[in-house]
Parts: sequence; structure tokens; C-alpha cells
Amino acid sequence: MDRSIDIVVNGSRHALAVGDRRSLLDVLRSDLGITSPKYGCGLAQCGACTVMVDGAPARSCVLRAAKADGAAITTLEGLADAGSAALHPVQQGFVEAAGAQCGYCLNGMIMSALALLSVNPDPREDDVRAALRHNLCRCGTHKEIVASVMRAAELMREAGGPAATRKGGAPLPPVREGTLA
Repeated sequence: MDRSIDIVVNGSRHALAVGDRRSLLDVLRSDLGITSPKYGCGLAQCGACTVMVDGAPARSCVLRAAKADGAAITTLEGLADAGSAALHPVQQGFVEAAGAQCGYCLNGMIMSALALLSVNPDPREDDVRAALRHNLCRCGTHKEIVASVMRAAELMREAGGPAATRKGGAPLPPVREGTLA
């Protein structure tokens, strides 16, 4: 049975009809053409599908789209400033510290790093490893990923702005404990 939902994705409102069992990941990719969240395991174990839902990281592969009704969703596409083509500091940190090899895990790593840095703008390496422990990288670039998050934290402190912003510079809502997954 289809249900009508309204969601705001990367600042744009969308009214959609979704089946009760459709995942948010499927709606984002198939209906809205947003390709950064990836299907990895389908069990909320790998992190490739991570998006921010009302400021909290959520595994979109297991989150039913109907449960996201009324939510503000931010994906990797919503972080960079489209007007100036400026990358978000977390994205820039991953570029500067070479935090990606194949790129499949990159979406989840960046979104999880964003969640960490929004509550802890000056993390230690152990904090970064703990925050990313549920994000899998099969290429083995873990050292570079940690360095990327540390660099992103530096860039955000240098900018003096909010730790987590969306496209256009508007702050993301604060991260809540837990996820909607």
C-alpha cells in the first residue's frame, strides 16, 4: 500500500508516494537520483548508506521511507556549496588527506565523520576510530581515513564556523543520540 510522505532532501522539499516496505535508500537513489548513499549490505552493518536524518546519522538501507515522513535528510550531495563549488570541510579533509581509494565507503565515512565533528570539534584519533567503527572499508585506507577526519576537524576550527553545515552554509540540526535505523 502506498503512503504519501513529505521529506526535505538537501534543502529541497519532495512529496512522494512510497510503499510501506520501501527503504529510504531506495527512494533516494531510485526516485530522487541521489547516488552518494550506496547499497552495501542491506543490514545496517557496513555504513555505505549513511545519511543524516534530522541531524542524526541513519542507515538508509534499513530505514523505511515512510518513517522519514517530515524529516530533513542530508546526503553527501547536500554538503558542498553548489553556488561556489566549495567543498564542505569534511569533504575537503578527505581530499587533502587522500581518505578514499575506491570510494564505495566514502559516503558513509564522510557522513559519520560529520556526525562526530558536530558534537566533538576537536577529536583525538581514538575518538575518530570509535566513531567510524561501524563503517567498513575493504580497501584498507583506515589510516588515511582517520587522517582525513583529523584534517577536516582542523579545517572546521580554522574556519570558525559551525561544525556541521549543509549546502548554502545553513547549520544542520544537532546530532541526537542513536539513529532511526
